[in-house]
Amino acid sequence: MRFHVITIFPESFDSYLNESIIGRAIKEKKISVKFYNPRDFIKAPKNNYRPVDDKPYGGGPGMVMRAEPILKAVESALRKITNYELRIKKSKVLIINFIPSAEKFTTASAKTFSKKYSDIILICGRYEGIDARVDKILKTKKFSIGDYVLTGGELPAMVLIDSISRQIPGVLGKYESLEEERVSTSEVYTRPEILKYPFGKAQGKKIKNYKVPKVLLSGNHKLIEEWKKENK
Repeated sequence: MRFHVITIFPESFDSYLNESIIGRAIKEKKISVKFYNPRDFIKAPKNNYRPVDDKPYGGGPGMVMRAEPILKAVESALRKITNYELRIKKSKVLIINFIPSAEKFTTASAKTFSKKYSDIILICGRYEGIDARVDKILKTKKFSIGDYVLTGGELPAMVLIDSISRQIPGVLGKYESLEEERVSTSEVYTRPEILKYPFGKAQGKKIKNYKVPKVLLSGNHKLIEEWKKENK
């Protein structure tokens, strides 16, 4: 799976993509993430200021991201994907734009995309949004990650990269690691079997013993599965 991210803040992805499971998946070439900054597709004037936004037609607060630099960035990604096609049978491309009022992204979406597409282009808007002609020209798929508004599309893009990547065989190590493919619960425990809290000097507070549920220590897999179903 190859992700192509259109963003004016590519450095905001560094810490997340370089760590843990996603970082390992990139190193092992199970996924790749490439960035395209719309500012790089604007001819630099003498003062080197390359604006990617402008005032909205019809008035209103804030600024709107211009269509031209975003379209050129996407075209650059598509050319790179075309080069990949010389080495594989065919690339299947999905272009996504993030809009708060759009369809909610789900695990079902992640499963479908991980199997259906070889390349996903993620457009990260900013300010008051992106010129609507981008969606019309590119026929983008619009998604939201929740009923709230964020300052940009970078966080949603990270969410999709994470959610889709973990559906790719080998990224999590074992198929059973996928919570949605096994009986799972949000109530989980590990050592020690008995946790005494507060720690150290309780300052007048009574120290309590917090124990792991006995069923999880029983070794009875049937009872454990039933407990997990009851405590989802």
